[in-house]
Amino acid sequence: MAKLSEKYETMVVYSLKNAEDGVKELDAKFRDMITSNGTLVNADNWGKRKLAYEIDDQTDGFYVIYVYECKPDFPAELARVMGITDGVMRYMTVLKEEAPTVRPKPVAVKPDADE
Repeated sequence: MAKLSEKYETMVVYSLKNAEDGVKELDAKFRDMITSNGTLVNADNWGKRKLAYEIDDQTDGFYVIYVYECKPDFPAELARVMGITDGVMRYMTVLKEEAPTVRPKPVAVKPDADE
């Protein structure tokens, strides 16, 4: 049976061409989009960081990670909107899987030979 909601994590690198006000507007836009289609669990602003390589002649970007729960069809729509939004340099969404529960193996206890 399909799950009604899943937990996702999206990392976005915003362009700093429009200064930090532009980044705040984009951050608010995507937070609103996520909360209207699911539940925003956490938004972690990493801030301005150096890029590993230049993107569009820029060496710095503003990183934000969104953790949210939503229906499985929403991340595709979020990616579509991010892909056509000016100011979004890169983005990636992954499905967060729950950590498997590890049960300890039972240990056989041997009776002492002396008893």
